[in-house]
Amino acid sequence: MAQGVAWLWWLMAIFFSLVLLAVGALWIHALRRTPREVTVVEARRIEKCWLIGGGLILPGVSILALLLLGTPVGQRMLPLPVEGEQPLRIDITAHQWWWEVRYPDSGVVTANQLHIPAGRPVDLHLGSADVIHSFWVPRLGGKLDMIPGRTNVLRLQADQPGTYRGQCAEFCGTQHTHMQIVVIAHAEADYQAWVEERAKRRVTPLAGAAGEIFATHCGTCHRVAGVSDGARAPDLSDIGSRPTLGAGVLRNEPGAIARWLHEHRRLKQGNGMPAHDDIDDNQLDAIAEWLETLAP
Repeated sequence: MAQGVAWLWWLMAIFFSLVLLAVGALWIHALRRTPREVTVVEARRIEKCWLIGGGLILPGVSILALLLLGTPVGQRMLPLPVEGEQPLRIDITAHQWWWEVRYPDSGVVTANQLHIPAGRPVDLHLGSADVIHSFWVPRLGGKLDMIPGRTNVLRLQADQPGTYRGQCAEFCGTQHTHMQIVVIAHAEADYQAWVEERAKRRVTPLAGAAGEIFATHCGTCHRVAGVSDGARAPDLSDIGSRPTLGAGVLRNEPGAIARWLHEHRRLKQGNGMPAHDDIDDNQLDAIAEWLETLAP
């Protein structure tokens, strides 16, 4: 799909560049040529030729060619029926400013990352929990708006395993640029192994006072498999394996989770997580160290 879109773009760019060059050449010729006397009848004939050729035929042929080439490309983006194995369904809900990703067949839930099998069509059921967003992964082609109260379906397929960057493409508030999603395409066997591991994953609770603080402060909004059932904020069951934090604000490297817990209000202004001013710094650091271990 992405390749088809790219070829269509290049064809359009080449064609209209040639048109631009032709118009520029005619303009220069008109400026430099020596005027000649023409009759009124001949002048009207010349005007009609330019009006019909440049005003009707050229735009008409251009638009017709664009439709003939663009319609098949657009059709391949539609979730049309397929024979044999049906596309995998994944539900994605956009929030200000993060992505909730659910796999209905297995019950797996994650956030800000999308795992898909390579070489297999995937139907993304897109919705929004607040304002209008837009799901876009340029290297996989296709972009579709996410509208509150409506579910739109976008079909994607990665031809080979790899990591692809996605971005919200509709301005959705002050942290719009910090609403990224990472798409990871696996070989089929690796994808199945990831789903099975995530579906049965149960996290060992954090012990001591830090564990109690997580349960009373964080667990009411965040879900961690086997520990808490919060549903208002991103699922944290595999946060240690995510490439970024805050939907693209920080690289998820050692110490990044602790920095996020201490400075999230400054790093991503307007995010929904409350300040942790009432929690001791040592307890926050203990929670961060535990969260870093939550990886498949």
